[in-house]
Amino acid sequence: MSTAVHLDGITKRFPGVIANDDVDLSVERGTVHALLGENGAGKTTLMNILYGLYQPTEGTVRIDGTARDFDSPRDAIDAGIGMIHQHFMLVDPMTVTENIVLGNEPRKWGGLAVDSARARKQVRELSDRYGFDVDPDAKIEDVSVGVQQRVEILKALYRGADVLILDEPTAVLTPQEVDELFEVFDELTDQGKTIIFISHKLGEVMDAADEVTVLRDGKNVGTVDTADTTREQLAELMVGREVLMETETDDQEAGETVLDVAGLSAEDNRGVEVVSDADFAVREGEIFGIAGIDGNGQSELIECVTGLKTPTAGEITYKNRDITHAPRKQRIDSGMAYIPEDRHERGLVMDFDLTQNSILGSQHSEPFAKRGRINWGRARTHTDEIISQYDVRPPNAEADAESFSGGNQQKFIVGREFERDPDLVVATHPTRGVDIGATNFIHDRLLDLRREGKAIVLVSSNLTEVQGLSDRLAVMHDGEIMDVVDPATVTEEQIGLLMAGEHIDGGERAAVTTDGGNR
Repeated sequence: MSTAVHLDGITKRFPGVIANDDVDLSVERGTVHALLGENGAGKTTLMNILYGLYQPTEGTVRIDGTARDFDSPRDAIDAGIGMIHQHFMLVDPMTVTENIVLGNEPRKWGGLAVDSARARKQVRELSDRYGFDVDPDAKIEDVSVGVQQRVEILKALYRGADVLILDEPTAVLTPQEVDELFEVFDELTDQGKTIIFISHKLGEVMDAADEVTVLRDGKNVGTVDTADTTREQLAELMVGREVLMETETDDQEAGETVLDVAGLSAEDNRGVEVVSDADFAVREGEIFGIAGIDGNGQSELIECVTGLKTPTAGEITYKNRDITHAPRKQRIDSGMAYIPEDRHERGLVMDFDLTQNSILGSQHSEPFAKRGRINWGRARTHTDEIISQYDVRPPNAEADAESFSGGNQQKFIVGREFERDPDLVVATHPTRGVDIGATNFIHDRLLDLRREGKAIVLVSSNLTEVQGLSDRLAVMHDGEIMDVVDPATVTEEQIGLLMAGEHIDGGERAAVTTDGGNR
């Protein structure tokens, strides 16, 4: 077996940051090779170098044994490298064929016109060759996310790619679509193609990859054959210490209803309805999970609950009081904590230091303020406690929020919100961008709050997380809550069907009682 890609001593420096530090990577032709690591480990930077988006500060890129200098993605494409980014680069109103051949259209009449018939024929032949089952005439806006991803892969293959790089390819897929993607990997490698995919999901790496290279802090800390390793060993390579892979929950009875959402609908900024007639209730001592592919109304639903958006219909009752139109500050003062989806937009003021950020939303209230004057000494003590308890690095309360990595920003926000002594925690993607050790800590804190009788709404695109922690689990598709299911009895396949908009035999209308009975 020959080496398709060899990266030799790759270093990439940005101002004040070494993103890749003397990284070696070898990928054998006809294999699936995973690049594993937490956010900020240097995975995407390394692949952007292979694709010509960045040039290395030091080191050499070799394709099929030949040293290559890529000044742009065009150079990489010409060398047989294709990259499918996490956010697809497709034109929605155009057809599958038009997207695939865009910029490389076959011509007729001496190059004066696009040969649409030949383009459609080439796309169909390419789709059939790899068993993709993609309709060349379908519009992108009318096909599923999984099909859109196949179109991106076909677009790279149409341009002659022998090595395909996929950046977090499963982030927007249902479980069924993930399985289908891995079948595509098998078909591609059977025909001699080479796959490199970036991930931080251990289970998927073990299922799909032949070999895995782990990056930590910009360094290659090991390349192993997945047949000869375990999830636990990969996790230890990722974070540099032994970690527990499972979070254990215990049975407990839920108490009184804390949050009741009835008939809630909401529109996006374009006036399009994105939440439709949502009903759910959350009680003391329970975690109510919300799952679904990103962009199916979860964000707008949570914005209504937390006071960032006004619903177009329905009511929100919190601790037996109607807060449908209550301002955000009133909700904070009444014990509602919120971990936002976008930490930069909603969670932090980036040019404030951590002490200033630690009292956001509470800067006019005791114990941080009295008669309009902020007690900065008390605020600093509070900040130091968050930094220590939640392992925020570097431990500098005077540093601006923008100077911290995304994972440390996230840990700080989680700490601030958990330490408000809330009655209701609305946690949206609380572990996004943090390492496995910190993820376990955050999960344990959520369960501690549950034991203390707090009500928790947990929104996560990580199905393992939301299914493992929740007492009840709502699944959203296209703005609707498809069903509320028992996480202990529902299967991953059933959740995937709900995420895709299909009803199942089960759920709150069958799998759990309608009064919200817990496990």
